[in-house]
Amino acid sequence: MQIGDWISQPVNWVYLPLALVLVYSGIRVVTSQNVIRAALFLVGALASTAGLFLLLSAEFVALTLVLVYIGAVIVLFLFGIMITRAPLGRDVALDHPSRTVGAGVAVALFGFLAFGSIQAFGSAEVQGIGEPTSTEVLGEALLGRFVVPFEVVSFLLLAALIGGITLARKDLSPAEEEAAGAV
Repeated sequence: MQIGDWISQPVNWVYLPLALVLVYSGIRVVTSQNVIRAALFLVGALASTAGLFLLLSAEFVALTLVLVYIGAVIVLFLFGIMITRAPLGRDVALDHPSRTVGAGVAVALFGFLAFGSIQAFGSAEVQGIGEPTSTEVLGEALLGRFVVPFEVVSFLLLAALIGGITLARKDLSPAEEEAAGAV
């Protein structure tokens, strides 16, 4: 496929900005020195990933990504950061003196995976499998057969939330309790 053929397809005009946002957000997640900003860049990366899933006609996966990861996990991260009173400004202790080592490892891993993918698939085009699975069938499978693991995960998240609140709670001395009760 030539670059002119790639540009002539309208879906690639949507793909390119989503991919650029995904790459930029992914880089900023790991290079940000502010925990809150890193979490917000993670939201951007997950949202652009959901957009890519929409381009692949995987609406259920895209909406699940938005609801579960952006709607629940990121909110839980931010809630945990706020409850534990983590430092909200720049944290120099999170910085590593040699960022080039991490960047080099990431580039080498990308090159290795890209080379392996090209060797395995070459220039073969992706063929459609047929009709996509409907969201109704997926929903019935998840909430029918997998309802117990679904509920176990929800209780695990609840336990983590209660544990975070318990750890962040400030215990008062008897004199402070008495003063707080008098007010």
